Amino acid sequence: MTTANKTALVLGATGGIGGEVARQLQRAGWQVKALVRDRSRVAARRDGIAWIEGDAMNAADVLRAAQGASAIVHAVNPPGYQRWGELVLPMIDNTIAAARAVGARIVLPGTVYNFGPDAGEVLAEDAPQHPHTSKGQIRVELERRLQGAAAQGVRSLVVRAGDFFGPQPGNSWFSQGMVKAGKPVGTILCPSREGVGHTWAYLPDVARTMVLLLERDATLPAFARFHMAGHWDANGRELAASVQRVVRAATGRTPRAMGFPWFVLTLLTPVLRFAREMREMRDLWLSRALRMDNARLVAELGFEPHTPLDEAVAAALRGQGSLPEVPAPDRPVAQRA
Repeated sequence: MTTANKTALVLGATGGIGGEVARQLQRAGWQVKALVRDRSRVAARRDGIAWIEGDAMNAADVLRAAQGASAIVHAVNPPGYQRWGELVLPMIDNTIAAARAVGARIVLPGTVYNFGPDAGEVLAEDAPQHPHTSKGQIRVELERRLQGAAAQGVRSLVVRAGDFFGPQPGNSWFSQGMVKAGKPVGTILCPSREGVGHTWAYLPDVARTMVLLLERDATLPAFARFHMAGHWDANGRELAASVQRVVRAATGRTPRAMGFPWFVLTLLTPVLRFAREMREMRDLWLSRALRMDNARLVAELGFEPHTPLDEAVAAALRGQGSLPEVPAPDRPVAQRA
């Protein structure tokens, strides 16, 4: 079953996940509008998106942009880990108010940051959410507000996935921590301790999952949550090994992989807020292996969109300017049970 009105507003469309969801919506036949603070930044684009100047922090701007939309994709985040406590919750309140006014379903990209040590290693959608980090606590409150709004008729869809990587990465550990966007791959920095598993999510797969679920709007509960299995790096080194294979195949050389220098963030913590925010998450890399249970998603869709790892890594490296461009293979995305 599909939704009748296929018009979506994307907040955060200039970022990694927001931009990818916008593209996937267009491919599925949706009309896409997007809010941008400075329209001159996107004036030269010929992407078919209706860009509307406005600020996600301004409730009137969000409401104006949401007119006629049946879905609002809330993919807007403070840049560079900055001012989370000040900006995240007011922005979701504005989105909830706009969705209530126009009758749209909110779509939220979720993370594993909601979960503390008591959640266990394999995460179902209803696992306890008792994070020990300030960012995690904000994520919990953000979803709590969506759940509360659902009881008042404002529908929402939360798709939780691992750490993002993709052709248009935005702020991500892959493009800013493991390898440097815009530069050839020299050294690969592995955030995980060897032997500690980690879940990664390829952005086009996440976006495709969201679109497929949106098109089943009538069958979803008012507050719908789904987990994606994504790419499970069982020993914390499989993603780095994929980068090595891809770079070797393209250039003939094999970059060196080494551990991420967490001590540098410790030294920077007193003076840089972003270093504090990143360091807060270190136990998710060094001591806690969190794996997503996608049984609910597979039961709903019959599969999970899943691009093979080396193909996804190659596209991610090319997209961020770390690998020479080559024609992309014309092949369907694999399905994952």
